[in-house]
Amino acid sequence: MAIPTDYSFTRYLAAKKSLDDRSLNRHVWESLSRMLLNLKGRSPLRVLEVGCGIGTMLERLLEGELLQEAAYTGIDAQAENIIAAQERLNRYGGGKDAPRGEAGHLVIQSPSRHVLVELEAMDLFHFLAREQGRSAWDLVIAHAFLDLVDLPTTLPLLFSQMDKGGLFYFPQNFDGLTILEPRMEPELDRQIEALYHRTMDERLVKGKASGDSLTGRRLFRQIKTAGGEVLAAGSADWVVFPGRGGYPGDEAYFLHFIIETIHQALRGHPLLEAKRFHDWVKQRHDQIEGRELIYIAHQLDFLGIVGGGKLAFSQSKDIPETRQQDRV
Repeated sequence: MAIPTDYSFTRYLAAKKSLDDRSLNRHVWESLSRMLLNLKGRSPLRVLEVGCGIGTMLERLLEGELLQEAAYTGIDAQAENIIAAQERLNRYGGGKDAPRGEAGHLVIQSPSRHVLVELEAMDLFHFLAREQGRSAWDLVIAHAFLDLVDLPTTLPLLFSQMDKGGLFYFPQNFDGLTILEPRMEPELDRQIEALYHRTMDERLVKGKASGDSLTGRRLFRQIKTAGGEVLAAGSADWVVFPGRGGYPGDEAYFLHFIIETIHQALRGHPLLEAKRFHDWVKQRHDQIEGRELIYIAHQLDFLGIVGGGKLAFSQSKDIPETRQQDRV
């Protein structure tokens, strides 16, 4: 593909679905599937996904048959993502003529499934403030999201609105390692990667800290501090490389987007000589076009429980085996 001249975040989210599908930690996913069987008595299962993007995680849950009787709420701060999610999810409910619940929410149903889907464009903290005392979630999902927020602030708020014994599924939390191969100028490569990670650590939203390049490893402690218990965890690294036919799906676009993100994050940085950095960015884009670039990002997935109770993982021998083991 030609090097893009314009970048779309919704296309980026669609382009990385195939990557996410093969990268999500299978052990953590299968543990989630088994644990959800213990929540069958909670009908409908109340599910909240924060930072739901274009709905790809809900697609994955539906295709993996992890949701039967459920009320799913997905929120995202970007309205264009919610619009894209509505369009994508229509096909699971029968298209534009699909049945609608109250307020026009999508109903996805079959003989073995009834899932009410509510999507809303809203900031996470505004949503949690509005829902305080109104909702108690059985499952909270944050996919590739928690490394964009302040954990000590966000986790207690999320957990406070979960029902006792509720589950959380936090996949793909960045954990401080970006690899771009082949190396061009090793010293410059290392400097750019380090400075890029620093932008994550120094990110401010409305004057408040919002992000951490070491979110993955720090979640172990932060989850415990906030009142949760980790039941399963594992690596979920992104690995993108060209095969015989080039990059899978639309993953060349995904790579161009990653390089452009680094470019925008570090453009004008006082520690980088402008022309040298400009040349580095161009060479990386050229490597994608030449089917040469390999990209690796280290990430961690988590499954856990809030409030303890009968779902403690030490009793996992009593949990039935999952019926869906092949799709994430």
